[in-house]
This record gives sequence, structure tokens and C-alpha cells, in this order.
Amino acid sequence: MTAAKGVVGHTMGAAGAIEAARTALTIEHQVVPPAANFHRTDPGTAPLDLVRARPRPQRISLALSNSCGFGGHNAVLALRPATA
Repeated sequence: MTAAKGVVGHTMGAAGAIEAARTALTIEHQVVPPAANFHRTDPGTAPLDLVRARPRPQRISLALSNSCGFGGHNAVLALRPATA
């Protein structure tokens, strides 16, 4: 798991497009980028595999892009690599 907000901040209407592009690039390069500016883990989230500090090479066959906006405007995209 990773997050983009620490890098891009509040982009308002562009947030969903940025998140989807970042997710597509993650799949294309098979590298999960780290969650930026993340320093301390809450003990209650220990089971989550959060990518921190460095990008992580990883085989990715499916990725979810979650976008949660103001006023309940929410979307989830499921992306996978193109088949040859």
C-alpha cells in the first residue's frame, strides 16, 4: 500500500486523474512508490504493508486507485497490466 497525497497535496479536481496515472505507472514499471513524508506507524495498522522510504520492486497483477473527494464524490478504479 502507498499514498500520493504527501507528494501532490490537494489537487482538487485533478486528484483522481493523478492517482490513476500514478497507479498505471506503478503497474507499467512494476515498482511501488513509497508514501512520502510518512514517519510513524500507528500500532493498530501493523498488519498493513505500507511502502515507506524507498520504492519497492514488486510483481503487480492488479492495483486499486482510490479517490475520495469532498461531498462524497468517491471512485475506485481496478487496473491490471495489459495482456500481450
